[in-house]
Amino acid sequence: MTISGELWQANQDLAQACLKHPFVQGIADGTLERKKFTYYVGQDAFFLEAFARAYSVVAAKTPDWEGFGIFHNLAGSVLAELRLHQAYAAAWEVDLSSVQPQPATRRYTDFLLATAWGSDIGLTTAAMSPCMRLYAFLGQQLALAGVLNHHYADWIRTYSSAEFEQLAQQLETLAERYTSATPQVHSIYRYAMLCERDFFQAAWGGG
Repeated sequence: MTISGELWQANQDLAQACLKHPFVQGIADGTLERKKFTYYVGQDAFFLEAFARAYSVVAAKTPDWEGFGIFHNLAGSVLAELRLHQAYAAAWEVDLSSVQPQPATRRYTDFLLATAWGSDIGLTTAAMSPCMRLYAFLGQQLALAGVLNHHYADWIRTYSSAEFEQLAQQLETLAERYTSATPQVHSIYRYAMLCERDFFQAAWGGG
Protein backbone atom coordinates (compact mmCIF):
# COMPACT_ATOMS: atom_id res chain seq x y z
CA MET A 1 0.00 0.00 0.00
CA THR A 2 1.19 3.53 -0.71
CA ILE A 3 1.94 5.94 2.11
CA SER A 4 -1.07 8.04 1.12
CA GLY A 5 -3.29 4.98 1.09
CA GLU A 6 -2.01 3.90 4.48
CA LEU A 7 -2.67 7.32 6.00
CA TRP A 8 -6.13 7.55 4.45
CA GLN A 9 -7.14 4.09 5.62
CA ALA A 10 -5.92 4.85 9.13
CA ASN A 11 -8.34 7.78 9.29
CA GLN A 12 -11.49 6.25 7.86
CA ASP A 13 -13.32 6.96 11.11
CA LEU A 14 -12.86 10.70 10.57
CA ALA A 15 -13.61 10.46 6.83
CA GLN A 16 -16.91 8.77 7.62
CA ALA A 17 -17.65 11.27 10.39
CA CYS A 18 -17.24 14.09 7.87
CA LEU A 19 -19.39 12.33 5.27
CA LYS A 20 -22.19 11.72 7.79
CA HIS A 21 -21.95 15.18 9.31
CA PRO A 22 -25.27 17.06 9.03
CA PHE A 23 -23.51 19.95 7.29
CA VAL A 24 -22.26 17.68 4.48
CA GLN A 25 -25.55 15.79 4.30
CA GLY A 26 -27.35 19.12 4.05
CA ILE A 27 -25.21 19.93 1.01
CA ALA A 28 -26.06 16.50 -0.42
CA ASP A 29 -29.82 17.00 -0.42
CA GLY A 30 -29.90 20.77 -0.67
CA THR A 31 -31.53 21.31 2.74
CA LEU A 32 -28.59 23.08 4.39
CA GLU A 33 -29.59 26.48 5.72
CA ARG A 34 -28.29 29.29 3.57
CA LYS A 35 -26.72 31.13 6.52
CA LYS A 36 -24.67 28.06 7.43
CA PHE A 37 -23.31 27.77 3.90
CA THR A 38 -22.52 31.48 3.61
CA TYR A 39 -20.61 31.25 6.90
CA TYR A 40 -18.72 28.27 5.48
CA VAL A 41 -17.93 30.09 2.21
CA GLY A 42 -16.32 32.96 4.07
CA GLN A 43 -14.32 30.75 6.41
CA ASP A 44 -13.26 28.41 3.61
CA ALA A 45 -12.07 31.32 1.48
CA PHE A 46 -9.83 32.41 4.36
CA PHE A 47 -8.59 28.83 4.72
CA LEU A 48 -7.87 28.47 0.99
CA GLU A 49 -5.74 31.61 1.00
CA ALA A 50 -3.58 30.04 3.71
CA PHE A 51 -3.58 26.72 1.82
CA ALA A 52 -2.26 28.45 -1.33
CA ARG A 53 0.46 30.16 0.72
CA ALA A 54 1.48 26.82 2.25
CA TYR A 55 1.84 25.34 -1.24
CA SER A 56 4.09 28.24 -2.23
CA VAL A 57 6.24 27.89 0.89
CA VAL A 58 6.77 24.17 0.41
CA ALA A 59 7.45 24.69 -3.30
CA ALA A 60 10.31 27.02 -2.40
CA LYS A 61 11.83 24.24 -0.26
CA THR A 62 11.54 21.57 -2.96
CA PRO A 63 14.98 20.48 -4.21
CA ASP A 64 13.87 19.05 -7.57
CA TRP A 65 12.35 21.06 -10.39
CA GLU A 66 9.56 18.59 -11.14
CA GLY A 67 8.28 18.70 -7.56
CA PHE A 68 8.58 22.48 -7.55
CA GLY A 69 6.39 22.67 -10.65
CA ILE A 70 3.74 20.33 -9.24
CA PHE A 71 3.47 22.31 -6.01
CA HIS A 72 3.05 25.53 -7.98
CA ASN A 73 0.42 23.92 -10.20
CA LEU A 74 -1.48 22.87 -7.07
CA ALA A 75 -1.24 26.42 -5.71
CA GLY A 76 -2.79 27.64 -8.95
CA SER A 77 -5.64 25.17 -8.55
CA VAL A 78 -6.42 26.67 -5.14
CA LEU A 79 -6.71 30.09 -6.74
CA ALA A 80 -9.22 28.58 -9.18
CA GLU A 81 -11.12 27.10 -6.23
CA LEU A 82 -11.19 30.52 -4.62
CA ARG A 83 -12.89 31.89 -7.73
CA LEU A 84 -15.72 29.41 -7.11
CA HIS A 85 -16.08 30.83 -3.61
CA GLN A 86 -16.05 34.35 -5.00
CA ALA A 87 -18.92 33.38 -7.30
CA TYR A 88 -20.87 32.00 -4.34
CA ALA A 89 -20.07 35.14 -2.38
CA ALA A 90 -21.30 37.42 -5.15
CA ALA A 91 -24.49 35.44 -5.63
CA TRP A 92 -25.26 35.26 -1.91
CA GLU A 93 -23.98 38.70 -0.91
CA VAL A 94 -21.06 37.56 1.23
CA ASP A 95 -18.31 40.17 1.64
CA LEU A 96 -15.15 38.05 1.63
CA SER A 97 -12.99 41.10 2.38
CA SER A 98 -14.57 41.45 5.81
CA VAL A 99 -14.37 37.80 6.87
CA GLN A 100 -12.82 37.25 10.28
CA PRO A 101 -11.45 33.74 10.87
CA GLN A 102 -13.22 31.88 13.64
CA PRO A 103 -11.35 29.61 16.10
CA ALA A 104 -11.67 26.35 14.12
CA THR A 105 -10.49 28.11 10.96
CA ARG A 106 -7.59 29.80 12.72
CA ARG A 107 -6.45 26.56 14.35
CA TYR A 108 -6.33 24.88 10.96
CA THR A 109 -4.59 27.70 9.07
CA ASP A 110 -2.08 28.34 11.86
CA PHE A 111 -1.24 24.63 11.90
CA LEU A 112 -0.77 24.48 8.12
CA LEU A 113 1.38 27.59 7.87
CA ALA A 114 3.48 26.71 10.91
CA THR A 115 4.11 23.27 9.41
CA ALA A 116 4.95 24.71 5.99
CA TRP A 117 7.41 27.25 7.41
CA GLY A 118 8.91 25.16 10.19
CA SER A 119 8.89 21.56 8.96
CA ASP A 120 10.28 19.60 6.06
CA ILE A 121 8.53 18.86 2.77
CA GLY A 122 7.31 15.44 3.87
CA LEU A 123 5.54 16.71 6.99
CA THR A 124 3.99 19.62 5.11
CA THR A 125 2.70 17.29 2.41
CA ALA A 126 1.19 15.08 5.13
CA ALA A 127 -0.52 18.13 6.65
CA MET A 128 -2.00 19.23 3.32
CA SER A 129 -3.03 15.89 1.82
CA PRO A 130 -6.13 15.28 3.99
CA CYS A 131 -7.92 18.35 2.66
CA MET A 132 -7.56 17.30 -0.97
CA ARG A 133 -8.31 13.60 -0.47
CA LEU A 134 -11.23 14.24 1.88
CA TYR A 135 -12.96 16.71 -0.44
CA ALA A 136 -12.52 14.38 -3.41
CA PHE A 137 -13.98 11.58 -1.31
CA LEU A 138 -16.93 13.68 -0.14
CA GLY A 139 -17.71 14.97 -3.62
CA GLN A 140 -17.56 11.51 -5.16
CA GLN A 141 -19.70 9.97 -2.43
CA LEU A 142 -22.34 12.69 -2.68
CA ALA A 143 -22.46 12.32 -6.46
CA LEU A 144 -22.97 8.54 -6.44
CA ALA A 145 -26.75 8.77 -6.56
CA GLY A 146 -26.73 11.67 -9.01
CA VAL A 147 -26.46 15.39 -8.32
CA LEU A 148 -29.80 16.97 -7.50
CA ASN A 149 -30.63 20.38 -8.93
CA HIS A 150 -30.26 22.64 -5.90
CA HIS A 151 -28.14 25.52 -4.58
CA TYR A 152 -25.19 23.30 -3.67
CA ALA A 153 -25.00 21.24 -6.86
CA ASP A 154 -21.92 23.12 -8.10
CA TRP A 155 -20.09 22.30 -4.87
CA ILE A 156 -20.74 18.59 -5.41
CA ARG A 157 -19.82 18.76 -9.10
CA THR A 158 -16.55 20.56 -8.34
CA TYR A 159 -15.30 18.09 -5.74
CA SER A 160 -16.58 14.97 -7.52
CA SER A 161 -14.95 15.97 -10.81
CA ALA A 162 -12.16 14.04 -12.49
CA GLU A 163 -10.14 17.27 -12.45
CA PHE A 164 -10.25 17.55 -8.67
CA GLU A 165 -9.43 13.85 -8.26
CA GLN A 166 -6.38 14.42 -10.44
CA LEU A 167 -5.23 17.26 -8.17
CA ALA A 168 -5.64 15.06 -5.09
CA GLN A 169 -3.59 12.36 -6.79
CA GLN A 170 -0.88 14.85 -7.71
CA LEU A 171 -0.45 15.79 -4.06
CA GLU A 172 -0.42 12.13 -3.07
CA THR A 173 2.29 11.51 -5.68
CA LEU A 174 4.36 14.14 -3.92
CA ALA A 175 3.68 12.39 -0.61
CA GLU A 176 5.16 9.20 -2.03
CA ARG A 177 8.24 11.14 -3.08
CA TYR A 178 8.90 13.14 0.07
CA THR A 179 7.05 11.47 2.96
CA SER A 180 7.80 8.43 5.12
CA ALA A 181 5.16 6.66 7.21
CA THR A 182 6.61 7.73 10.56
CA PRO A 183 4.58 8.20 13.77
CA GLN A 184 4.98 11.98 13.36
CA VAL A 185 3.57 11.85 9.83
CA HIS A 186 0.62 9.79 11.03
CA SER A 187 0.04 12.28 13.85
CA ILE A 188 0.15 15.31 11.55
CA TYR A 189 -2.17 13.71 9.00
CA ARG A 190 -4.69 12.82 11.70
CA TYR A 191 -4.55 16.30 13.21
CA ALA A 192 -5.43 17.75 9.79
CA MET A 193 -8.34 15.33 9.53
CA LEU A 194 -9.55 16.41 12.97
CA CYS A 195 -9.33 20.02 11.80
CA GLU A 196 -11.50 19.14 8.81
CA ARG A 197 -14.14 17.58 11.03
CA ASP A 198 -14.07 20.56 13.38
CA PHE A 199 -14.33 22.93 10.42
CA PHE A 200 -17.62 21.35 9.35
CA GLN A 201 -18.86 21.35 12.92
CA ALA A 202 -18.05 25.05 13.29
CA ALA A 203 -19.91 25.81 10.06
CA TRP A 204 -22.90 23.81 11.30
CA GLY A 205 -23.02 25.71 14.56
CA GLY A 206 -21.73 29.08 13.47
CA GLY A 207 -24.05 29.96 10.64
